[in-house]
Amino acid sequence: MSEIAHEIASQPSAWAEAVARARGATDLLPPKGARVAVVGCGTSLFMSQAYAVLRELAGHGETDAFPASEMPSGRTYETVLAISRSGTTTEVLRLLEALPASVPAVAVSAVADSPIVRTAERAIVLEFADERSVVQTRFATSVLALLRACLGEDLAPVIADGERALEADLPIRTEAFDHLVFLGRGWTVGLANEAALKVREASGVFSESYPAMEYRHGPISVADERSLVWALGDVGADLLEDVGATGATVVAGELDPMAELVKIQRTAVLLAEAKGLDPDRPRHLTRSVVLS
Repeated sequence: MSEIAHEIASQPSAWAEAVARARGATDLLPPKGARVAVVGCGTSLFMSQAYAVLRELAGHGETDAFPASEMPSGRTYETVLAISRSGTTTEVLRLLEALPASVPAVAVSAVADSPIVRTAERAIVLEFADERSVVQTRFATSVLALLRACLGEDLAPVIADGERALEADLPIRTEAFDHLVFLGRGWTVGLANEAALKVREASGVFSESYPAMEYRHGPISVADERSLVWALGDVGADLLEDVGATGATVVAGELDPMAELVKIQRTAVLLAEAKGLDPDRPRHLTRSVVLS
């Protein structure tokens, strides 16, 4: 079994541990009502996008998500929440080092003794969710599980859906598709972005992601019989009907979107193995981007 396959399979138990850690993490996170920027790179950015929407929906305050390299310098935030599996990502570290002294930073990482954790005023370390594979799965979803629990969500049904996602048949024949599209709405736009990234990273298959209602505004023009379009959460039956009319195969995700992502991670590994690729070690990628 590849390392990523093992890490994918461990996610329901990792989510349960994240929920247990949430009881002690809530006071470390930005307080309710604070204006917050959430930053990360790659997968961590997409978890930031999901959390930013969820935090606002829960009534906890205005929350923006940015790539660490693109956070606007002229905006005022009361706290910056930085997500980095390794705790070494250069863009995140540079951002934290440049913050005004009046803006506290909270780091979420898998590595306690890392530069980003040492730089932030407060840190939440999920060492149990660290990974050997270059491609992130378990850490990202465990961070989101913890953040959802800290917002007051009951994750017991989500964990149950995660178990189902590990056993479910995958809606794909590896030889039938060379174009995958993932759609989301609200907080699941970030998950759709992450789903497409997982497929690209692990298998090199052409994959895209969009806010669902944007898909009709141009991208649907390239859908055909070789396309699989996968919805994370409810994106509207009428949209899926329009997609189906192109000849594309449509998957309407029925599980919690975070659990649906588990099925997509499994799909990415399946596609990689069908091409004879190592899903743990994609070309041109490293565990962390550390710049000189």
